[in-house]
Amino acid sequence: MVAYLSGIDQISGVEWNSITGTGYPFMRHEFLYALESSDSVCPETGWQPHHLVVYQAEQLVAVMPLYVKTHSYGEFVFDWAWADAFQRHGFEYYPKLLTAIPFTPATGPRLCVIDETQRDIITQLVINDIKQLLDNEDYSSWHLLFPETKELEQYSAFKLSKRTGCQYHWINQDYQEFDDFLARLSSRKRKNIKRERRRVTEQGIQLKRITGINITSQQLFDFYTFYQATYYKRARRGYLTFEFFEQIHKQMPEQLMLVMAYVEQQPIAAALCFQGNDTLYGRYWGCLEEFECLHFEACYYQGIEYCIEQKIRKFDPGAQGEHKISRGFEPTNTYSLHWIAHSGFRAAIDDFLLRETQGVDDYIEQATQLLPFKKQ
Repeated sequence: MVAYLSGIDQISGVEWNSITGTGYPFMRHEFLYALESSDSVCPETGWQPHHLVVYQAEQLVAVMPLYVKTHSYGEFVFDWAWADAFQRHGFEYYPKLLTAIPFTPATGPRLCVIDETQRDIITQLVINDIKQLLDNEDYSSWHLLFPETKELEQYSAFKLSKRTGCQYHWINQDYQEFDDFLARLSSRKRKNIKRERRRVTEQGIQLKRITGINITSQQLFDFYTFYQATYYKRARRGYLTFEFFEQIHKQMPEQLMLVMAYVEQQPIAAALCFQGNDTLYGRYWGCLEEFECLHFEACYYQGIEYCIEQKIRKFDPGAQGEHKISRGFEPTNTYSLHWIAHSGFRAAIDDFLLRETQGVDDYIEQATQLLPFKKQ
């Protein structure tokens, strides 16, 4: 039986996490609950929780985050042109259904099941129910963002529209120290990274990595000040409230890593990362004033060093940013799946995606040639 929840608080954290596990931080009940209870995610911000759960008899066997969206902000898979096309033809694009982690373009599990041998059956049940929900409630579409490749393959039989994107990820080649990573780079790129790191030191900036319960309330508040300052510079406010960060700091500190930057012992900038089973996720950054090369140091090089020290396989520093390529972050495919209820628009979007995907594939091939590694 498929059921829908109007809030993550309608299911216990023990139940939800028994299905999702806690290795991928953004699917944890604690993370999703912090988003909702802090009012970062709520109907007033355009995110109405409508989480999907599947029961077999009375046993919970699958869960999937789901939201009713009245806009496309905070998704990082941009469908504004689709919404505009709907409107120009006299149709409503919003509300739509969205399976994603709000404000988090990090690839990971989306439909979690208790028994992998039942995944095919549960996937079919879920997709059929969502398509019926689109018809019954007059939603325009359903979108599933940043699924894992193995999960993506499970959906191939259901004729969903697949969209391809690109991010830049750093892969740990069993480095023992940062210099081992630098040794793989061409001489010019290696010298550039050393110059950038030296320039940070020359400005009198000290960097400190703090993890878990060692992050103090004052450091968290300083980080949030920097986080909001980055948005204020663009005359906007950050999506997330301070209460959200307080809650994740309290409920899941073991998966937090904070980089703080200081000048004369005064904090000037910060970057907050999440740690999963085999991946470090760079998520939030902010500073009060600009310092040369500080963003590269706090958001990239400190994360790389941490991954090397902790034997973490991959560093996902967040969406976008071609400047990451020259610093050793490899162009990587990301994916999303879409079901457009209107058959005419679905066909038009599929045609668009064929051309877009070819463009993304060509871009990744070209970008890969620009990686700074020595030629083998």
